[in-house]
Amino acid sequence: MHAHTNTCLRHEISVIPFLYRRAPGQYFNKSWNTVCLPACIDLHYHTGQASSPGLKYKKWSFQVIKKMRSVEVAERSFQDLTLSSYETAMEALSSLIYHQKRGDRSSIDGMTSSRYGKLERMRIYLKLSGLEELIAGLKIIHVAGTKGKGSTCTFCEAILRECGFRTGLFTSPHLIDVRERFRIDGLDISEDKFLQYFWDCWNLLKEKKMEDLPMPPLFQFLTLLAFKIFICEKVDVAIIEVGLGGKWDSTNVIEEPLVCGISSLGMDHTEVLGKTLANIASHKAGIFKPQIPAFTVPQPSEAMDVLQKMASKLMVPLEVVPPLHPENLNGVKLSLSGDHQFTNAGLAVALCRCWLQSTRNSKELFQSRSSELPGEFLRGLSTAYLSGRAQVVHDIIEESSCGDLIFYLDGAHSPESMEVCAKWFSDAVKEDDLSSSSSSSGNEKVKESWSDCCGQHGKQIFEESKRISKQVLLFNCMDVRDPQVLLPQLVNSCASSGIHFSKALFVPSMSTYNKVTSAATVMSLDRSTKDLSWQFTLQRIWEKMMHGKDATLGDNPKKDNPESLTLDGSLFGDCPQKCNPSEGHFACSVVIPSLPLTIKWLRDSVKEHPSVRVKVLVTGSLHLIGDVLKLLRR
Repeated sequence: MHAHTNTCLRHEISVIPFLYRRAPGQYFNKSWNTVCLPACIDLHYHTGQASSPGLKYKKWSFQVIKKMRSVEVAERSFQDLTLSSYETAMEALSSLIYHQKRGDRSSIDGMTSSRYGKLERMRIYLKLSGLEELIAGLKIIHVAGTKGKGSTCTFCEAILRECGFRTGLFTSPHLIDVRERFRIDGLDISEDKFLQYFWDCWNLLKEKKMEDLPMPPLFQFLTLLAFKIFICEKVDVAIIEVGLGGKWDSTNVIEEPLVCGISSLGMDHTEVLGKTLANIASHKAGIFKPQIPAFTVPQPSEAMDVLQKMASKLMVPLEVVPPLHPENLNGVKLSLSGDHQFTNAGLAVALCRCWLQSTRNSKELFQSRSSELPGEFLRGLSTAYLSGRAQVVHDIIEESSCGDLIFYLDGAHSPESMEVCAKWFSDAVKEDDLSSSSSSSGNEKVKESWSDCCGQHGKQIFEESKRISKQVLLFNCMDVRDPQVLLPQLVNSCASSGIHFSKALFVPSMSTYNKVTSAATVMSLDRSTKDLSWQFTLQRIWEKMMHGKDATLGDNPKKDNPESLTLDGSLFGDCPQKCNPSEGHFACSVVIPSLPLTIKWLRDSVKEHPSVRVKVLVTGSLHLIGDVLKLLRR
């Protein structure tokens, strides 16, 4: 018997000697590199045969590694890793947020005090982490864009996983827990593995930091961590979503991806990327690499011209991919909702096909010249999952309640994405109304259920067949966005489809940009500490839209005293007749100092009006989406 060892890499960092069991009663010394320790160490026991996928792994637990390390003290202590909790790791990550507000010019560089440029610094961190040469071994799909790049990456991951490959997916931002950013084979990385890789990377960089090279900013560290995880987990394909822009993004240290993609472009992050589509397209095209194939979707001419010029300069074969046609899906439904997802799915199919061709794995999947997609592609497109994008959550209020509360969540925060969000929400509301109407008509079992639930009142409601549907907007956005563009875009797009909001709720997010939290983090519910001036600004814009004149907020005592806020105005009242903005009375909108209070009010309102089906569109900020999801899960 002999043992096959797997170290994941060759690099001269610190070496950890330990006793390795060769046969019963026999040991010999073996040294491991630390870049992939401890989560990456495994042993393949077999009897002389060549290594094969069918071999059983014996995973060395972290406790075993710790015992082995006690033979000799390594250069870096493992004690901090074993004693550190997940929340401690979150605190460490939070310390890497060097700018306290989105929109700072430092967002594109992250650290103005360093004498190194952003990408130069990133390459130094890679070298210090022992990952510089190993990145070349990753078979990468690199995707930039304004809208849909996360969905495109998610489709790619699901497709290639269904094709039998071990996948790694890096996306941003996360909604509830930072581990969402790192998926292995379609699942968020486990907490144990995250901690193992995190502290190994953290301790190494902490030792190497200098005055001119402090710890990396948050996104750079997370990008380094993604590379480390994917290398040590030995993924077959790494799908990497660009964070911001492209040219100067931390992920652009990738020098030889197998294929690049550019999703739909629009006006977003203009304070960093420029105020024209041409400026933005120039940043996105920065991920193109000489002669590496690239794909994009139909773009506005101003943006397409820039992409094509950059592709020509670098001799990049650039192909424009049309949206996927429903007929190509062979009756399968895309798992991500919205017509815009056919554009993202089309780009994902092209990227995956190219990746398979580049790795010489496409022959079996594409033997025929048929336009039909392989079954593996169809399964991937129908099972891909991305939280907070066109997501519908049915809230369970109480078993004894007949109330019906549905949350429609979409993290749209640009004019283009807001229009897409409005169309998705309008279509979803109409589909739900149609479904509810058809299912209730003549259905005695439903009638009995209503009677049991709400007594005679419920029976009467069902008999009248007048279950009312009300749409409510729950909104917040960062102050670097322009609500005077976002809100009209949303309202007008919905109105053109016949969808109108009964009330708008403006609420501050619970999470903050300067702190990384986990799913278990208990966030402060103290509403007295919240500055609601931005929410009152949003309300004023909303009321002006509804009534055509400025709302008076200056003399409203509630503005400066959140504790005096009451939820005046019925959720289901006749808005125009009850509004008097000139006197500070608003029935069309309300500022609420906290999200928990908002959710409670919605639930109470629905319980009090069991004949109403309340549909809440939550949008404007991914922070808001994540906070609502966290509250609904508890």
